[in-house]
Amino acid sequence: MKSFTTRKKGALPSQKILQMMKAGFIEGARKENVKPSSLDLSLSDEIYEVEWIFQPRPGETVRKVLEGISKKRFSMKDHLEVGQMYIARLNEKMKLPETVYAFCNPKSTTGRNDIHVRIIADGVPRYDSLTPAGFSGEIWISIVPKSFRVKIEKDLAFNQVRFFNGDTRFDDLDVELAMSQHQLLWREREGKPFGYDELKIRDNDGSVILTLDLDGDVLGYEAKANAPVLDLSKNKAHDPKLFFQAVTRKGPYVYLKKNNFYILSTSEAVRIPPDFACEMAPMDERSGDFRSHYAGFIDPGWGWGKKGEGRGRPLTLEVRPFEDLIVRHNQPIAKIRFERLMELPDVQYDAMGSNYTVQSGPKLSRHFKEWK
Repeated sequence: MKSFTTRKKGALPSQKILQMMKAGFIEGARKENVKPSSLDLSLSDEIYEVEWIFQPRPGETVRKVLEGISKKRFSMKDHLEVGQMYIARLNEKMKLPETVYAFCNPKSTTGRNDIHVRIIADGVPRYDSLTPAGFSGEIWISIVPKSFRVKIEKDLAFNQVRFFNGDTRFDDLDVELAMSQHQLLWREREGKPFGYDELKIRDNDGSVILTLDLDGDVLGYEAKANAPVLDLSKNKAHDPKLFFQAVTRKGPYVYLKKNNFYILSTSEAVRIPPDFACEMAPMDERSGDFRSHYAGFIDPGWGWGKKGEGRGRPLTLEVRPFEDLIVRHNQPIAKIRFERLMELPDVQYDAMGSNYTVQSGPKLSRHFKEWK
């Protein structure tokens, strides 16, 4: 096996991921699934219906656990049912360098379609983790559709994995310096950046608190019950009004119903320099009993523009309240953390032509036609 050497610390960029693939540290991955600082993980056709999720113990494979539990083989000729749990083997298998570990996030499209996914890896008693450094083994994914019945196909990607050789997340001073130098947050409608001193709500943990936008033309979308089957192999093919209804305001308030699913948006437009990455972090109970995101990774170059001319873009939120809530414009709703890449990636998000590079306000997944 070829050697893999690094000098700087941080999240690995696209060219280092490709280097690991060529050197045999990552098997079964496709070049087209490499993003600026992540790798899309793809489904094999080995999928089981199960009743319970689990975590393997150190040294125990996922396959060994599956041998001892009740399961039923799933055929992709069928669709995934709402509320049913599935465990699928991924095409990718890894034997990471001794200095490299990884974490996984649902893809944005997965979150926007209210599909709950978690990575389960051989010998790792944690979800969404390929740890400690030097992980070796198979990778599996649990899938639970929460709102819609879903049709899937082989090689579909629900998750992405990010690789690290050191922790370079920001502290509060790093955030203040970066906001001054790179203008990380913008007022989209006014076209003006935020100063660090304007961030009045802080957790003092190196994160940035974002607020809810309820002042736009479109407030958001609420998932409907009894929708048709959502075919994830077909882009811009589904009538959104069969799956969602528009969120409406009553005076200054929007009412969110317990356990319902909503697509909303941040007020702030986020701008990520090409040598930074960004992750959404859970809000704590002081903010209320709700989940504000399921997907959680923002690529290097998001809202940057092709040459740094960008003024950021709002982040779409996937919200599920666990109690009946009244929410208002500019209420704290989400938290993000910045981290450094070990070096500049060969490609950055705004140069890729993604479905979400024109995002403004809440946006449904790429599987839906425009809302009219």
